[in-house]
Amino acid sequence: MIVFDLICADGEHRFEGWFGSSKDYEEQLHRGLLTCPVCAGTNIAKAAMAPSVGRKGNQQAVAAKSTDSRVESHGLAPVSNKMAMPAEYQEMIGKLAKAQANLLVDSEWVGDKFAERARDIHYGDEDEKSIHGTATQEDVADLVDEGIAALPLPLPVIPPGTKN
Repeated sequence: MIVFDLICADGEHRFEGWFGSSKDYEEQLHRGLLTCPVCAGTNIAKAAMAPSVGRKGNQQAVAAKSTDSRVESHGLAPVSNKMAMPAEYQEMIGKLAKAQANLLVDSEWVGDKFAERARDIHYGDEDEKSIHGTATQEDVADLVDEGIAALPLPLPVIPPGTKN
């Protein structure tokens, strides 16, 4: 069973949807079976969400912990051709992009070595500095269990030297 935060683009109503799998969600969406429980609108999409990653009971809470929930296990992000993005969503994403860019100004891209480098910094094997990169959900959970902060970024990051 999988739970997605959904949003009705017609009325901007947010609600949960429970599905047997990501494929079940996609099939129901394409067949027009998803409706808003508030206004019965059928213009439904996944909302941005950050899954909760549990921590040990003896650990202090640290920054939010998750990986990019928009990317499914097969590595592809969900897309839709059903609607144009409303202006307020474009504005919101623009603000998120600007905030994320400000967060990363003095941060070093470490790619898939994020967990390893975060540990080195935390345990004093490397100088204190801001880093960003990629990590699996399991790596993030392990970092959190060790008391190491890991903050998910709201938008994907294009690695330096690559083209969009």
